[in-house]
Amino acid sequence: MNSKIIFWINDDLSSLGLSKILQEKYNFDIYAILDIADKKKKFFQKQQLIKFSKIWFFHDHIQKSKSPDIGFLKSFEEKYKVNLWLLAYNERFFNDFNQFYKFSTNEILSILEQECKLFEKILDEIRPTFLLTGITVLHYHHIFYKICKARGIKILMMRPSYLAGKHIISNAIDTFDNQQHASSYHFNDITELQNFLKKYNATVQAKTHLSKYQRSKLDYLKAALYFLFSSNSNIKTHYTYYGRSKFAVLKSMVIYELKTRYRKYFIDKNLSHDLEDKKPSIYLPLHIEQERSLLIAAPFYTNQLEMIKNIAKSLPVGYILYVKEHPVQILRGWRPISDYKQIMNLPNVRLIHPSIKSDDVIKKSSLTISIGGTACVEAAFHNKPSIIFTDQDYSILPSVHKINTISELPNAIKTSLKKEVHMSDLNNYINLVVANSFELDTFYLSAIFDNYFHFSGFLVDVEIPIEKMKFYLEQTEQAMEKLATECVKKIQQHEHSTSTL
Repeated sequence: MNSKIIFWINDDLSSLGLSKILQEKYNFDIYAILDIADKKKKFFQKQQLIKFSKIWFFHDHIQKSKSPDIGFLKSFEEKYKVNLWLLAYNERFFNDFNQFYKFSTNEILSILEQECKLFEKILDEIRPTFLLTGITVLHYHHIFYKICKARGIKILMMRPSYLAGKHIISNAIDTFDNQQHASSYHFNDITELQNFLKKYNATVQAKTHLSKYQRSKLDYLKAALYFLFSSNSNIKTHYTYYGRSKFAVLKSMVIYELKTRYRKYFIDKNLSHDLEDKKPSIYLPLHIEQERSLLIAAPFYTNQLEMIKNIAKSLPVGYILYVKEHPVQILRGWRPISDYKQIMNLPNVRLIHPSIKSDDVIKKSSLTISIGGTACVEAAFHNKPSIIFTDQDYSILPSVHKINTISELPNAIKTSLKKEVHMSDLNNYINLVVANSFELDTFYLSAIFDNYFHFSGFLVDVEIPIEKMKFYLEQTEQAMEKLATECVKKIQQHEHSTSTL
């Protein structure tokens, strides 16, 4: 095989061995766009472990002092059907999440122009057959993905499935490429299905990951010392690091630690630790902020406080809304206490503690509502209907109602409360997931990489010794062999479907 594959590679290099195997074993012509911190550049400039035909260091091509070409941006939007301001407004580096630097309008537009021109130049030069990428998280990654789709470049997007430990390679994050499947599983009742799902429990996997991620105080200290006594060139070369001087970062870290502890004290003291309310209820789990499922997947529903108020206004009389904080929000320092107080002041809303099991709230509630999280598919597996605000792969379930406009919410709630969940639909969904997925523990791979190179995830701007990376690639070779096999299967399916058109 000699098709051209372009990889999108960010600072998580845990799956880097995949490119090595696809080039060496399957003879693909491989290229890469590298969205990485400065210190990692030395590795890619010197290494001979992976033979890329060409690489681009993304941030080398984005400069600060340029005025935007509005005409180009207008024509780009029309050409690729991309709303650039929508992506820019929800980019964590351009909005209120960025406490270090305030971008001007011209700076944002200039950055967008340079990114779009760079991506077109790269694709015009190499004309790849495939884009191999993880889930798009940042605006520029998503723009590149959209350009590739518009140009007919085949997408190989690796994403986790609902069944923890099983992964999917597909053309988009919210679809199954293969709609044909064998009935590998046939469950006769909900209890039988729930027993099956216990071994694929995503909540358990997330808790395991959270219990290990950024937990070592020694690694925290090592990362801080490394940061203090090494160069900080990103502040000049990466617009995503603008304003992040060492003093500003250290000051932010101290404030972050104090706020996190104070907010945790408030949460433990004030959020409900039980579900004793006897009124019929509807469940709304909060999303983590900052998170792709809001910023990119649901760009018009990013204000969760307003979302809670809109749902509370739409409840039938007699119902209460259980709102649950996400346990992983601890990695973002929890939310401002003022947010929690606003939620707690709503008369038909109960704010519950993040330690309460989501399953328990789903079982107690008559309906689950989520902007786009897994709680809604979990609800189906507890024989409960749900409402979502953005497309998901489980949107195919008839018990899941997708909202198109906020104004339809009151009727959607009343209608959904009457819906039933059918075993035939659940069997179909499970078999679709199984038919399109394969076993791979990416959480484990990322954890190994973070522990080995990133001081347990505390710092990504680190040098990568070639010999150390060589050892890591050897340790993960078996997993990457399996991933490469799955990628090749998808490539062959794409080539077969193209040849039969």
